[in-house]
Amino acid sequence: MIAVLIAVATAFTVGVFGTPFVIRYLQRHNIGAQIRDDGPVAHPHEAKAGTPTMGGVAIVGAAFVGYLVAHINSEAIKFADTAITLWVLILGLFAVGFVDDYLGVKRARNLGLRKRGKTVGLVMVATVFAVMSVHVVKVSTDMSFTRAISGMDLGTVGWILWAIAVVYAMTNAVNITDGLDGLAAGSSALVFAAFVVISFTQFRHEDVYLLRDATLPALRAGSIDVTVVAAAMMGACVGFLWWNAPPAKVFMGDTGALALGGAMAGMGLLTNTALLLPIIGGLYVLETASVVAQVISFRGFGRRILRMSPIHHHFELLGWPESTIIVRFWILAGLAMALGLGLFYADFLRIPGAGG
Repeated sequence: MIAVLIAVATAFTVGVFGTPFVIRYLQRHNIGAQIRDDGPVAHPHEAKAGTPTMGGVAIVGAAFVGYLVAHINSEAIKFADTAITLWVLILGLFAVGFVDDYLGVKRARNLGLRKRGKTVGLVMVATVFAVMSVHVVKVSTDMSFTRAISGMDLGTVGWILWAIAVVYAMTNAVNITDGLDGLAAGSSALVFAAFVVISFTQFRHEDVYLLRDATLPALRAGSIDVTVVAAAMMGACVGFLWWNAPPAKVFMGDTGALALGGAMAGMGLLTNTALLLPIIGGLYVLETASVVAQVISFRGFGRRILRMSPIHHHFELLGWPESTIIVRFWILAGLAMALGLGLFYADFLRIPGAGG
């Protein structure tokens, strides 16, 4: 538990004090955000245009430092295949987002990688992660909610395809949500807090959360190391939020959004809670559903059900102040996270002997 606290504290400290250095570097090199011209009229375009972007470098960097520091002189925490596989996913998606942001700034428009190019990058990284999860981590290939569901084995190929879909969906969902100052960073911290609880519970009760073909020592090492990753990501998000809160001094960009979404997806898959993830990350489901509903309504019936999608822009056009939308959406994210943890704990109590 001490290592988990060290990871949070270190990542938060590095995020708070390290982000200003990133901001100054981005400013010196004129790496500023290109704001969409078709955004809501109420959105302060002139004020936000030029704000340093690619701040995801600070988030991932702070989290990685926190993760490494937690292992220094620690006999209880060892580098585990599970966490290494998770970092492959996070850093791979970080690289895809970095290239996307860099090309967008270089072209001086709000355009980075073409949609096809970004999709190829996401799928490639997700595939590497999925294959490592099955063959290195030995994760259960059963469909999973709060734990693997016996009798619903997807098989190796089926689970790999499922994992790719989960990663692709979560990265895009977080990216869609990242439209207001601090919205994605604050809500992400809540999701990672949930995974700290989930993975630590699995560490303490490894006998009932055993992965396919995994030994108990390997499971314990993997579960606690994932806990450290989740704690580091949470601390990094809160540290970054210090500078990303409205009015934001820096944006995370795709560099951060893709890495955060991938981290959530990876944690859900590696802890066998993939189907619980849409509840824990309910805010991202709401944001994504609003876009899908808007597209279906407009293309199918020629009418918009929202003034603008994603839904946070709809409320902007209704006249809600940006800070009001952010705080209320954080509340929704917190409620979703609490519901997800409640379901996880309720299932835990049903396990014979686990709640004793």
